[in-house]
Amino acid sequence: MSPKNKYISQSTSMWQKAATWMMHISRILLAIVFIFSGFVKVIDPLGLTYKIEDYFTAFGGFFSNLTFLALPGGIILPVIELVIGLNLLFMIHLRYTSFAALLFMLIMTPLTLYIAIYNPVTDCGCFGDALVISNWQTFYKNIVFLVLSIVLIITIRGKNPVLLPHIEWMVLSAFTIVGVGLSVYCLNHLPLIDFRPYKIGVNIPDAMIIPEDAAKEKSTVTFIYEKDGLQKEFTLENYPKGDSTWKFIDQKTTVISKGYEAPIHNFTMVNSSFEDITEDVIYYAGSTYLLIMYDLNKTSEKGAKKAQEIYEKYKNTTVRFYALTASSDDQIAAFKEKTGVSYPFCKTDPITLKTIIRSNPGLVLIKKGTVQKKWHWKDF
Repeated sequence: MSPKNKYISQSTSMWQKAATWMMHISRILLAIVFIFSGFVKVIDPLGLTYKIEDYFTAFGGFFSNLTFLALPGGIILPVIELVIGLNLLFMIHLRYTSFAALLFMLIMTPLTLYIAIYNPVTDCGCFGDALVISNWQTFYKNIVFLVLSIVLIITIRGKNPVLLPHIEWMVLSAFTIVGVGLSVYCLNHLPLIDFRPYKIGVNIPDAMIIPEDAAKEKSTVTFIYEKDGLQKEFTLENYPKGDSTWKFIDQKTTVISKGYEAPIHNFTMVNSSFEDITEDVIYYAGSTYLLIMYDLNKTSEKGAKKAQEIYEKYKNTTVRFYALTASSDDQIAAFKEKTGVSYPFCKTDPITLKTIIRSNPGLVLIKKGTVQKKWHWKDF
C-alpha cells in the first residue's frame, strides 16, 4: 500500500471510530432525556392533561376548543417520548427512531422558543413535576438535544441492526404496550411515584414555612362575590366575612414581584361561613379526611357517593371530614341535591387541589398536618 493510500485508510478509520463514539454519546444522552421525560409524564397522565389544557386556554381562539384532546395527548405524547428513548437505548429500529427523535425536537424547539418569549404558562411541564425548569432553560435544553439528534442522524449511516427485524418489531410493540398500560393504570389509580409537594409523609405546616431571610413575594388577593345579580371585588381586608347575603364566585391572586416560594403555598380552606379554617385543620391532633373535588362539573358522582359512606362511618367520631372544591356555592348546592351527599364543603384554590391528588374525587388522610395516605376514588 502506498504511503498516500495508507494515510487515507488511517484517516478513514479514525473518522469511523470518532463517528461511532459521537453516535453512541448522542444516542445515550438522547435516550436518557427521552426516557426520563417520558416516564415521569407516563406515570402522571392527568398532570400532563392539566398542562395541555393550560396551553390551549392560554393560546385562546381556536385552541380553546381543543381541550377535549388534552387527555389523549396526556397519554400519547409521553408514551412516544418513552418509546423513542427506549429504542435509542437498546438500538431498536435505530435509523427510524433517530429520525423520530429529530422530528420531535424540530417540533418542540420552536414551540418552546415561542413559550419562552410570550410566557403563556410559567412552567412548560417537559419533565412533569419531577424537575421544574424555566421556559428559557427548556428552550436552551432543546437546542442542545436538537444538535445531538442531528449528529446522531449524520453518524448513524451504515450501522447494522442489532436484532432481527421481527424481533425489533416485537420489542417495539412491548415498549408501546407497557407505556400505554402504565399510563392507563396511573390514570385509574394514582401516579406510581408522587413528585408533588403533597406526597405521603410530608408535613403540610413544615412545607409552608418560609425562612425569615427569604425574599418576600408581593401580591394581592381579590375575592369576587355576588349579591342581587351584581358582582363585586373585595380584598382580604374588606371581604364580606360571615355575610350570607353575598355568594362567593371566584378568587384571584396577582403577583407583583416573585419571592421565595415554599413547597406548599396557597393552601387555604374557607368553610361555608366564609371562615378560614386552614390552621385549625392542619394543626388538628387527630385524623382528618380531605375529599378533593376541584371541579364538581367533572367529579365522578360514583366516587362522591362512595365518599359519603366514609363520611357516615366517621361522622360521630373525632375523625374530621371535609370536601374541598373550587366550585361555586350554586354548583355545590346542585351537586348535593343531585348526589345526596351531606359532608361539609370548603373552598380551596383549584390549582392547589389539582396538585394535591390526581383524582376527582380523591381522598387524602392527614394527621397532625402530615399526609398519611392518598386514594383514587376507584380505590376508596
